[in-house]
Amino acid sequence: MKISFQADADLDEDIIWGVKRIEPLIDFQTADEAGIRGLPDDIVLKTAADENRILISHDRRTMPRHFADFILKQTSPGVFIIPQGARISRVIDDLFLVWLASDSEEWIDTISDLPFR
Repeated sequence: MKISFQADADLDEDIIWGVKRIEPLIDFQTADEAGIRGLPDDIVLKTAADENRILISHDRRTMPRHFADFILKQTSPGVFIIPQGARISRVIDDLFLVWLASDSEEWIDTISDLPFR
């Protein structure tokens, strides 16, 4: 199944627009479109999972812990954590590569750092 992405509220929206600019067919929903701005991490994870979207976040402080708790109860399509200082063009390229070269099933219950090293 083709990958869909869900932006966390803290995600730099330049990443979303850059990914969509490279490939307009990529389904990448903003936090506002999903109605998750200001919601707790467990609700954000559930919303992304209910819509089969990989969550993209800058939140390295709390998201990994909430993700670990979440996958004990429910399957997750996965999470990508992006450092605040990451070069946006590299993150955009990596997300496009993930979308192009993999299926959503490959990321189930995983948490990964982007950009890839």
